[in-house]
Amino acid sequence: MSIIRGLGRTLFASYFVVKGTNAALKPDTFVEDAEPVADKLLPLVQRSLPASVSSHIPEDTRSLVRLAGAVQAVGGVAMGTGLGRRAGAALVAASMVPHVVASIPEKTLPKEDRAGARSVLLRNVALLGGALMASRDTAGQPSIAWRLAQRRKALGESAENTGKQIRRKAEDGRRSIAKAQKKAEKKVRDQIGD
Repeated sequence: MSIIRGLGRTLFASYFVVKGTNAALKPDTFVEDAEPVADKLLPLVQRSLPASVSSHIPEDTRSLVRLAGAVQAVGGVAMGTGLGRRAGAALVAASMVPHVVASIPEKTLPKEDRAGARSVLLRNVALLGGALMASRDTAGQPSIAWRLAQRRKALGESAENTGKQIRRKAEDGRRSIAKAQKKAEKKVRDQIGD
């Protein structure tokens, strides 16, 4: 792994570790902003998940903020340390979706406030995009899926080459048998003609 990749990933993860830790330890500062999003997303999530899973999702916004903060902090630590970096980045990306939804500016905002709201939305979208890219980063090594596809391709080419060799040898064998047959027929004709 390159130093730049590791340093960049650690710096990127530090935002999520700090923000997630703050949300998990001091959720009251985030509850007011999270309330409208929780009111919209919680019923949707509970309807889409099986009852056995949705029953474990907290209903109060404070607990949701703590849970989202803990997910962000754990994902950030995993991404920053490199231990489970792709899974950690995927956790961070999933935790950013509500932030993006929450930062969509309302049309009723005055123009002065809209610019600031758009800036926050742009930041959240950029963080989500960075987390998605980090979740797909294989650190310069090909992914397992790519390696399997290459192996399958190589095996297919090998089988095709083997098939060609077998066909070539069979054709050579057929020619030599035909040649030997012609020689034998000529020899028989020569002996009969004598």
